[in-house]
Amino acid sequence: MKKKLKKHKEPKLMPFLAEIARGAGAIHMKFFRKKFKITEKPGAGVVTEADFQSEAYLLKKILKAFPESDVITEESGLHKKEGSRWKWIIDPLDGTSNFAHGFPWFCVSIGVERDGQLVAGAIYHPVLKELFLAEKGKGAYLHVGNKKERMRVSKVAKLEHALLGTGFYYFKGVELDREVERFGRMSERAQAVRRPGAAALDMAYVACGRYEGFWERGLSAWDVAAGFVLIQEAGGCVTDYEGKPVSVRDSEVLASNGHLHNALSQILLT
Repeated sequence: MKKKLKKHKEPKLMPFLAEIARGAGAIHMKFFRKKFKITEKPGAGVVTEADFQSEAYLLKKILKAFPESDVITEESGLHKKEGSRWKWIIDPLDGTSNFAHGFPWFCVSIGVERDGQLVAGAIYHPVLKELFLAEKGKGAYLHVGNKKERMRVSKVAKLEHALLGTGFYYFKGVELDREVERFGRMSERAQAVRRPGAAALDMAYVACGRYEGFWERGLSAWDVAAGFVLIQEAGGCVTDYEGKPVSVRDSEVLASNGHLHNALSQILLT
């Protein structure tokens, strides 16, 4: 008699996401503020040993646990499996320029699609050991050690009381001038604007209520996939600058607590 092939059993998604996000973050900290190899990426900053090692770790863990998966990562692109229901959208180290300079604002970001729909996201900031985790329809949570708390977007409804985040990508010339103009207009209206340099972590901060809003152009799917799930599950709003629906494959995002969304959109379009 032929032996029946044992069907692969996939692990529970959320505990697995938490495990691998923390695992990649541990790799970041192994290199942080130590000597490591840095390579320039034409037109897009730098890449480090920590990027490559955390990406290799994530690919190995994901494809072992969920072998019928597509994986798209910032450094090595698309790893495709025909007929897969799953797609993992990964930035193994968002904020690489910060990391390379010893500036402690960087993270790992993992978004998960099933049948073409975003269903989960994890963003982990290893310096503060903060794990931002969300599953579609089940809420968003901040995990620090053994503590877990529900995340909600800010209730601030006046722009003059708002703390905002943004980024300029690697724009130069006219494109940079336009972004600086937007930055100026927002700075005049809001309480303050920050530009720390890791879009995924900025979006996590909108989800947990530390920022009232965030905007940026020139983004990629791995920058925003996890953040989309976090913000939506925390009660916030994510669109393009005009307030229209946006997908992770669009390069422009406006995220907010919802209360300030129209006001932010109007300023960006002025």
